Amino acid sequence: MTHTQGEPDWVVTRDGRRLHAMVLPGPGGVTGPTVVFEAGAAATRSSWATVQPEVARSTRAIVYDRSGLGRSAPDPGGRTLRRMADDLNDLLDHFGPGPYVLAGHSAGGPIVRQAAARRPERIAGLVLVDPTDEAADVLFGRAFRTGERVMIGLGTSLARLGLLKVVFRGLLRDIPDDVRRDLEREAFTIGTMRTHREQARTFLDELAVWRHDPPVLADIPVTVVSGGRGGDGMSAGVRARANASHAHRVALSPGGRHVIAERSGHYVPKTEPEVIVREIVKML
Repeated sequence: MTHTQGEPDWVVTRDGRRLHAMVLPGPGGVTGPTVVFEAGAAATRSSWATVQPEVARSTRAIVYDRSGLGRSAPDPGGRTLRRMADDLNDLLDHFGPGPYVLAGHSAGGPIVRQAAARRPERIAGLVLVDPTDEAADVLFGRAFRTGERVMIGLGTSLARLGLLKVVFRGLLRDIPDDVRRDLEREAFTIGTMRTHREQARTFLDELAVWRHDPPVLADIPVTVVSGGRGGDGMSAGVRARANASHAHRVALSPGGRHVIAERSGHYVPKTEPEVIVREIVKML
């Protein structure tokens, strides 16, 4: 492989947009599920760079950029949960009939849940990594929404000044050089913040509806990996409520597992990738 995250591929959505993916094929002769990774709100495929290659020791592992992030074309139709889940299902169609294990971090958690609920027959399991979850009441208060708007506005200003990567410089440490170059070129742009703002415009309102009408996952196994510490923008109180929502999520799944990444805050793929790898491999 010429890149840590594999060979590039391009997926055409049902309305003609092109999504950029990268594929690690896994060992020869493997017939188990393919693992597809869904990044967080403003994150690109590169956020999985320390997890995907380790999973690829066991099976095919695919990362991609949602529309308007990384190298994928923006979406003129908006960035609702429904459209993002449709895009993920289009990507799964492109790579074959499955089965698939879907891994979603943060805001990627609801996206993989919705995509799985639409086509459950091809989903072997979900691994949700510190996911946003509608069972967390804190998401729907005025303070959280105000804070989100402020952070997106600040991020946009910093991106215009070329300073956004300074704030997230910790994410650029201890990763392969090719992935770091990708992040520096693609992850801290005005376009990224524009997409983040468009996603946030409807995300919490859509998620609030799920409190009464959630996606039905039937008997799909669900593992949730929670950060064990505050930080990364989460106070100890918010962390406790987030983890309680994660425990609720697994309680609704047959054979659900709740795993705490004890040394991590929100960015578990960066701080404890081995915990995620272990839980994904258990699904295969």
